Amino acid sequence: MELVEHNPAEGIYAPVGGEYSHAVEVRDPTRFLYTSGTMGLDPAGVAGQDIKAQIALVWDNLRRLLASADMTVDNVVRVVQYIRDPDYDEPVTRARVEALGGRLVPTIMMCAQTLVPEWLVEVEIVAAA
Repeated sequence: MELVEHNPAEGIYAPVGGEYSHAVEVRDPTRFLYTSGTMGLDPAGVAGQDIKAQIALVWDNLRRLLASADMTVDNVVRVVQYIRDPDYDEPVTRARVEALGGRLVPTIMMCAQTLVPEWLVEVEIVAAA
């Protein structure tokens, strides 16, 4: 499988903040993994106490889901992030960049009301192998 970033230099705005790619072409994949919105809950279903704790749990949970499909964060080709408060943008973005080792993938972050007020963030991914 080969990943090719597409960020044209002309005719479109640059990726805002430079922390994602406009598009990634996936060449010759054999498998895809799509996750639901994954929350910052521990194995007992308890939410982390704050956004930093929850986003750490989110990425731990995503790594476990990836591992169950014999994949790692290196296979992630798309990230969708939902946050309850715009102030969570910076820690959630930082966590994504760190989790992916600085690799840029198409990403979106939306501010939305979650079903339970204690759930501060949800992240869904697409991975390919």
